[in-house]
Amino acid sequence: MVTVETKSLIEINRMSKIYKMGDSELQALKEINVIINSKEFIAIVGPSGSGKSTLMNMIGCLDVPTSGEYYLDGHEICKLKDDELANIRNFTIGFIFQGFNLLSKLNAVENVELPLTYQGKSNKEARDRSIVALERVGLGDRLYHKPSELSGGQQQRVAIARALVSNPPLILADEPTGNLDSKSGVEIMNILRELHAGGNTIVLITHDNNIAMQAKRIIRIQDGEIVEDKEVG
Repeated sequence: MVTVETKSLIEINRMSKIYKMGDSELQALKEINVIINSKEFIAIVGPSGSGKSTLMNMIGCLDVPTSGEYYLDGHEICKLKDDELANIRNFTIGFIFQGFNLLSKLNAVENVELPLTYQGKSNKEARDRSIVALERVGLGDRLYHKPSELSGGQQQRVAIARALVSNPPLILADEPTGNLDSKSGVEIMNILRELHAGGNTIVLITHDNNIAMQAKRIIRIQDGEIVEDKEVG
């Protein structure tokens, strides 16, 4: 039997983030240390103002730290230029947002195709892979529906299909059930668990402890510091 070593996907060392607001400063993160291995399912939990959104922006390469180190899939993020960061976001991270972030004039399959289009894939490959991704989240019969013709839960499924269509090493989900009713929220969490079981690395940002408990590991953040890091489930 061959043993496969678990690879570190994310390594954060003494990361701090300070926002300057006029003459004052706000320290949103205070020397954070985190290691996330490939194929983990992690929830980052904290109340409003805790620093979890700032940490999400750092992990997602949407912002850069004031100090410290961040390695993502072997890349030292703090040393990359803007165009290199854009490539990392496009090829390495699949984003799922609370507000879905779908383009209203495009149908489901066209929304899912977008990351592949940015990667320069052919129209046929982009279409074929997008259809497979939508079928994977149970929307094979809604390929050509626009967001206005879909329920909130269905729109979030389209967003999940878009996140996974390019097979990124990391799926970053920011409050993915925040705009959904309880039934749709359960369905979305079931899909995320299935994706994890299939080998995806998932980092879930939430303020909801009940949602967080469905992950396998919880990192709790408060006042810009990690106050708890434990395995669950």
